[in-house]
Amino acid sequence: MHKRRGRVVEVETLEEFDRRMSGGVTSMTGWHLQSIDLSGRSDELHRVRVAGALFLGCTFAPGDEDDVRTRGAIVFPVVPDVPVDTYRGTLYSPAELYDTTPYDACLDARVYAWSKQPPDLDVTLAQALHDHAIDNALGSWRTGRRLVGVMGGHALQRGQPAYADAANLGQLLAADCTVATGGGPGAMEAANLGAWMAKRTTDDLQSALTKLAEAPGFRPDIGEWAAAAFDVLEEFPDGTSSLGIPTWHYGHEPPNAFASSIAKYFRNATREAILLQVCDAGIVFLPGAGGTVQEIFQDACENYYADESSVAPMVLVGVEHWTRTVPAWPLLGSLAAGRPMEPHVHLVDTVEEAAELVLRLPPTVDS
Repeated sequence: MHKRRGRVVEVETLEEFDRRMSGGVTSMTGWHLQSIDLSGRSDELHRVRVAGALFLGCTFAPGDEDDVRTRGAIVFPVVPDVPVDTYRGTLYSPAELYDTTPYDACLDARVYAWSKQPPDLDVTLAQALHDHAIDNALGSWRTGRRLVGVMGGHALQRGQPAYADAANLGQLLAADCTVATGGGPGAMEAANLGAWMAKRTTDDLQSALTKLAEAPGFRPDIGEWAAAAFDVLEEFPDGTSSLGIPTWHYGHEPPNAFASSIAKYFRNATREAILLQVCDAGIVFLPGAGGTVQEIFQDACENYYADESSVAPMVLVGVEHWTRTVPAWPLLGSLAAGRPMEPHVHLVDTVEEAAELVLRLPPTVDS
């Protein structure tokens, strides 16, 4: 693992702290230490200069926190009575969010319940610190990856043909890109499932779809719905990584277990903006309703004002849906006309066409 270099050094694990200390450092000036248990590192903290170091939510042995403060360090303490690590340095895993059964007792449900209490200063501060930490963790995670977004309706049920289409799309896209979704159920789950199964056969994917269809939706029992997903993960381990970006704002939409890395936010507006921003390889929009339409035109606004080198492809799937059922395409076409985005906006009828379009397009410049 390579050491990160620079005047500001982010240290997010105890292992990284130990590696740096083993090099004989004498000063921690410029170090930002995030959510690390330092209770067994008193000797190391005492022997180095700590003035200018920043400790975010770290745990100390008795007396060490006061000691490093006295010697010039800045310490941001843990916000009390919060079910999440507000200074976490990594994204969530599905197993972490679904850490126990029944669903009402798991971390995901506990955090949602906590977030619904009256928003006093401690609650809003903890949520802001948490979302900032997720931003930072996501920035590190996506380095070196080419992300393609898949947007679509959360109400899509397992076992429906459109669910299988979304899974096929995810499998196709993951051959060359990292799939990113809103991290919830429906089309989002299907795309993350397809990405997880990218190195498996079509028969394996069909087998997974058949098993999932036994628990078609997260209502009325999220636990049964999630358990079916974890059964598939157990049968088909070591899948291809993908990203989910859900939000606790929508507590009725549980995160899906097929996104191997989950950037879960409290603020939905932040989550929506980040989801569109990270998809540098473009976005495929499957049939959807209000939320998907919002995402189409939020993405269109970014492309409308972008310079030519920064436009990201937009591919809408479903001619009937986007021209008649929910006629977003005519307005999108009018906005794109004569703009640099015009050749990058597409309407197709199949997920195979959508995948072919995205995968043959050159990468855009990340602005």
